[in-house]
Amino acid sequence: VLSGSSAVDESMITGESIPVEKVEGELLIGATMNQHGLLHMRATKVGADTVLASIIRMVEQAQGSKAPIQRMADTISSIFVPIVLVIAALTFIGWTIVGQVSAAATNTAGMMGASNPWIIAIVAAVAVLVVACPCALGLATPTAIMVGTGKGAEQGILIKGGESLERIHAVRAVLLDKTGTITRGKPELTDVVELSSTPADDMLRLAAEAEQGSEHPLAAAIVEGAKARGLTLDRAPEHFTALAGRGLEATVEGHAILVGTRRLLSEHSIASSAVEEHMAGLEQQGKTVMIVVIDGEVAGLVAVADTVKVGSVEAIKQLREQGLEVWMITGDNQRAAQAIAQQVGIAPEHVLAEVLPEDKANHVKHLQERGLVVAFAGDGINDAPALVQADAGIAMGTGTDIAMEASDIT
Repeated sequence: VLSGSSAVDESMITGESIPVEKVEGELLIGATMNQHGLLHMRATKVGADTVLASIIRMVEQAQGSKAPIQRMADTISSIFVPIVLVIAALTFIGWTIVGQVSAAATNTAGMMGASNPWIIAIVAAVAVLVVACPCALGLATPTAIMVGTGKGAEQGILIKGGESLERIHAVRAVLLDKTGTITRGKPELTDVVELSSTPADDMLRLAAEAEQGSEHPLAAAIVEGAKARGLTLDRAPEHFTALAGRGLEATVEGHAILVGTRRLLSEHSIASSAVEEHMAGLEQQGKTVMIVVIDGEVAGLVAVADTVKVGSVEAIKQLREQGLEVWMITGDNQRAAQAIAQQVGIAPEHVLAEVLPEDKANHVKHLQERGLVVAFAGDGINDAPALVQADAGIAMGTGTDIAMEASDIT
């Protein structure tokens, strides 16, 4: 970044669910999304040197190194069918010779043959083929695959082929990406803490009305959270200033409002020590906490976090009941990762945090080296190499195109 400031959504590359503030001198990653603000930047890597290009190379390498599982039916058929065809051909030749010799002997005796020897030879050869044909072996497998993929489609699960079904049955370990797979992938308002005489609803309403002037994703989360709580936001801020990396200051309904970080309060000579204990508790849960100041007094806290999807807890519970090892892997920070893992019931030692895109595939390899058949579920660009490397790759239908292309099941 040469100049300017903004928040950048890097979740598709790093797994960080909360947009990252970028200011002059900081690095940007190609394929990430600028949320708001103007950034003047210089490209330092282009073409084959970009992060996205390196991920595509990793996907191609994983595709080339993964040996396909050969079906037992195909193996047997490749040996059995040629043998049967040879036996049928020998039967046809044998019966033809016998028939011709018998016909010649009959004619010599002055009698007419009861049947054409060629027809007898054909019937005998066809009989060998019919008797030897592995009908159950050859027909049951594709029928089962057709029914299985059809049932999956009815449930909204797209299975690319029979090999995917075969591999998923043998899975013994499941790696789940955090952002967008276990969680919703976007910040939501989770906590409102009242710390003064101002009622929590009034504090949240004033903060949300001030945040209506901001395009920041955290601001949008506060506004949506206030509306979800039934609060009416009918007043626009009379004065509004966004402060990059710190928060905002605004005037709403005649009140001077500050919403932001400890640094913002320090700049306005407002002590934040009284709220440290509350903030630390919320931050320990992996939440992003903002302090709300009304007319120079700390009124309370609002916390925002990427929340767990409905059904994630139950799904992980069912996987564990089936005897599978369940792991969570993410590029997000350790604190946020452990907080989500605790909510969904994943053991702390099975949490892999701050993992780079190229290392996700390596973690899949490590589990495979232990002799485990591994499934990986993800939705981001950074998940594509791991989806290909895994024995069974599962992409979320709401994920990126590259993730769905790299997976076996969507």
